[in-house]
Amino acid sequence: MRELVFATNNQHKTQEVRNLLLNEYSVLNLNDIGCTTDIPETADTFAGNATLKSRYVADHYQMDCFADDSGLEIEALNQEPGIFSARYSGVKDDLENLKLVLRKMEGQSNRKARFRTVISLIRGGEVFLFEGIVNGTIRETPTGEKGFGYDPIFEPEGYDHTFAEMSMEQKNQISHRALAMNKLITFLKERP
Repeated sequence: MRELVFATNNQHKTQEVRNLLLNEYSVLNLNDIGCTTDIPETADTFAGNATLKSRYVADHYQMDCFADDSGLEIEALNQEPGIFSARYSGVKDDLENLKLVLRKMEGQSNRKARFRTVISLIRGGEVFLFEGIVNGTIRETPTGEKGFGYDPIFEPEGYDHTFAEMSMEQKNQISHRALAMNKLITFLKERP
């Protein structure tokens, strides 16, 4: 069975992908390969940051690898917070980041936004990119207790509730990360 590294330390994400690629790939994460480096994300795009992570593993561990980067893009804020979504307020604090978005969105009539994920796969030295996008709007006040980050203020198109009001199962069926991951899984199954 071929090994494939997911450049993450998140056990939940790792297990999710393991289940999807059962019997086809042995999916390892950074802990499994002994990588303790905080891989820098210094690119100016999601694709660039994801590729920095996957390239680091491919170069230092000589293993095929994929990594993801994602964030919220708000039309009225010139696509901010974008690649800075996790530290938009200057610190890695979900509540502070959410509050800053709401302050900047005060009085804005254009509430269009989208969540975007890009996955970079390096296999045999070649780079493949997979993107997932969910369009929606930014609510004026947070609702819901589930999820994380900007989920309490993001209402996906076609729904009347936020990501934070959805079950994890429902969110995972329509999320930007799920859409990108499904493209990756299809690619891996079609081109073993």
